[in-house]
Amino acid sequence: MSLQAVLQERISSAQVLLQRAELLVSGVSGQQKLCGKLRAELRFLRRVEAGELQVRESHLHSTNLTHLTAIVESAASLQDVVALLHVFTYRDAAGQRQTLVVDVVADGGHTWVKAVGRKAEALHNIWQGRGQYGDKSIVSQAGDFLRASRQQEVHYRPPRVVFAFYNGVSCPMAQRLKGMDVGVRGDIVAVNSVTLEEGEEPEEDDEEGEEPSEDDEPGVVNEEGEEPGVDNEEGPGEEGEGLSVANEQGEEPAEEEEEQEEELTRVDRSTVLARLAFPLQVKVEACRRVNLDITTLITYVSALSHGRCRLSFREPVLTEQAAQERREPVLPPLDDFLRGKQLFACRAAVSDFQLILDTLGGPGEKQRASALLARLQQVDDQPSPRSLSLAPSAKVNRRSLLIFGTGDSLRAVTMTANSRFVRAAANQGVRYSVFIHQPRALTEGKEWRATPV
Repeated sequence: MSLQAVLQERISSAQVLLQRAELLVSGVSGQQKLCGKLRAELRFLRRVEAGELQVRESHLHSTNLTHLTAIVESAASLQDVVALLHVFTYRDAAGQRQTLVVDVVADGGHTWVKAVGRKAEALHNIWQGRGQYGDKSIVSQAGDFLRASRQQEVHYRPPRVVFAFYNGVSCPMAQRLKGMDVGVRGDIVAVNSVTLEEGEEPEEDDEEGEEPSEDDEPGVVNEEGEEPGVDNEEGPGEEGEGLSVANEQGEEPAEEEEEQEEELTRVDRSTVLARLAFPLQVKVEACRRVNLDITTLITYVSALSHGRCRLSFREPVLTEQAAQERREPVLPPLDDFLRGKQLFACRAAVSDFQLILDTLGGPGEKQRASALLARLQQVDDQPSPRSLSLAPSAKVNRRSLLIFGTGDSLRAVTMTANSRFVRAAANQGVRYSVFIHQPRALTEGKEWRATPV
């Protein structure tokens, strides 16, 4: 295929992929980042088409488009995608802060997917220590993902790590990843050993992973600091890690000065041993403990939540809550989430709830409160150490620290309408397991001066 034909095919692919990305994952965190990368690739290809850049045909095969295609395909195949190209921080074995990019975060955060577009042969040879300087093996990257996932629990359970191979993966590599408890998706292919005589050069893979020579015209740099036209997916420093050429044990490949022949591994992509496709069956054991915040206790007993919402109050905030309740009742999703779970509330939450109830609650609201408190287990305030490390602010007060911190110590999901505290804590690096809902106030005592809608 001529250079012009390859170029037109890549431009067409980039345009279609951009349209899919805009429609498929609209509104998901990171969607604009993904689309920005695709637009940068398209601009690079347009510059090549206009003659502004001179590249070899192999570089057109090695663009970031392969990796971006794998990301879009993964997102299209998974359920409840919540983020794309999301950056997570974690501590490595030495305690140093590191970052990695998860291509697709799905299943409400319980699944992390790394989409791999490189060919099986290139991946396998890098794993065996025969890659270029700075190439990091998939097995090494999998170790980073597992370490990071253990530090980013979702409802007190680490996300499941899945590597999706869109150009195949060798059988030994797939077995190694599965042994690490990493999910594998894609074609698992056979490998063959080929022995080369001294002086014989192995064939180069012209389509994937080739870096441009010093004489080549450099590509434009996109928004993420990558060069379109060069495959950055597995390139140096992808996840902010140190650069090394290592085998799966992290050792440098030995050099045999007297060796007369070299044994290489060839991947036979024509021999597919297994095809593992999405969707992935992720078994997530739900957290069985729920910690109720004051805002949730009030919401559960509010007259607004129990059919008395067709009113217009003198207070605008109550009128707005009544309108929200008419549009979307708040209790059904809360009831679904609580079904079959153990309920807790700390003493700080219960005592403040009782004070508010005694001041503002009506007879029906007080009766429902008695029934609700009888259902849950009251516990002493026992905030977790990381909660006590939070710096106080207008949004981070002592009462919230006691309530959310006790839920953290119980390893319970805290049900709350206080999203301001959750965001403020996250900004300080403390992310709580929460179920956030719309708030409802106590309104029964104010109905006498409200007007029917």
